[in-house]
Amino acid sequence: MLYTLLCYNKEDVVWSWSKEEDDAVMNRLNVVHEKLVKEGKLGPALRLLPTTAATTLRAPNMVIDGPFAETKEQLLGFYVIDVPDLEGALAVARELSAANPTSVYEIRPVALYVPEARPNAPKERVKSY
Repeated sequence: MLYTLLCYNKEDVVWSWSKEEDDAVMNRLNVVHEKLVKEGKLGPALRLLPTTAATTLRAPNMVIDGPFAETKEQLLGFYVIDVPDLEGALAVARELSAANPTSVYEIRPVALYVPEARPNAPKERVKSY
């Protein structure tokens, strides 16, 4: 089953890290990434730019510069993983949390939608849930 792990952290803290601090966290995360790739569990993983680079659409024609969330922690990135169940997703989230202990990981099941009518749609489905 596909799950997404949403990585939250205090953005001002993360973006204040020195290059060495950021590299250290990314190196620890890469150890987990490589393990998940070998196990065939890792799908797309993205690191988002700061919320100051965000644009928000509220209602059909209201576009707002900047972050939309009024929270203490911001969404900084996410992983899509393929594991059998919630326990498998929790195990991966625990590994990521150990590598990046200041982050919080929200776990959500994913419904995969692949509209086959798209002009560039794949000829075969890799997985269907």
